[in-house]
This record gives sequence, C-alpha cells and structure tokens, in this order.
Amino acid sequence: MLRTLAVATLTVACLVASPGRTEMNSVFGNTVVSRYPDGGWVRHWFNPDGSYTAQFSDGRRLAARWSVAGEQICLSNMRPNMLVPRFCTRMVEAEVGETWQSRDPLGRRVQNVLVAGRNP
Repeated sequence: MLRTLAVATLTVACLVASPGRTEMNSVFGNTVVSRYPDGGWVRHWFNPDGSYTAQFSDGRRLAARWSVAGEQICLSNMRPNMLVPRFCTRMVEAEVGETWQSRDPLGRRVQNVLVAGRNP
C-alpha cells in the first residue's frame, strides 16, 4: 500500500502548471488523471486553498497540502501517513486536454492528462 501511495505522490507532484500559485489556475476546477501500466489510475484534485485530494482506482483516497517551492510542487501533511513527510518534484506545464509522461518512484512510466471539470 505504501508503495502505491508513493507512486501516486510522485505522479501528483509532476502534474501542475508553471511555477507559482497564480499559474496553477489550469488545475483548479479540473482533474488530473494518471494512468499506470497495470491499468490502474489515480484522479488528482488541487484547490486554491492549498488542499489536495486523490482517489485511486481501487477506492483508496489520499489527502495532502500542496505548495510551490521555486520550480517545484511539494506535497506535505499526507494522509494516510507516508514514509516521507514531504515530497517535492519539478512542475510541468499543462493545459486542459494535454497529456504528458512521467515516472513513478519505481521508474515505471505514468501517462497523465488534465481533464476539464471535477470528475469523481
């Protein structure tokens, strides 16, 4: 379970727009969907107040706080607790409809897409 949460956390951190809170407007009100090679997925939601939630294809959920640190997006206060209290990674520019690849902590490729609206 911690292994899967770590995968989602890395994916989440690779999702957002250009550096700075104001440039993250493309993710607010929208859903980032990450698809994994094994067919699993994670839906990610960022909110302007700094809160973040995710839902896994198996029904599990993750909550955290997000912040921008330079050119990185960081997640902290993750619930359920993870092995690391804070995780940061470089941000990627994305607009609705765009897809991009990233890698999870295990090196697996993850396909991400920014989808219009808050898709449950």
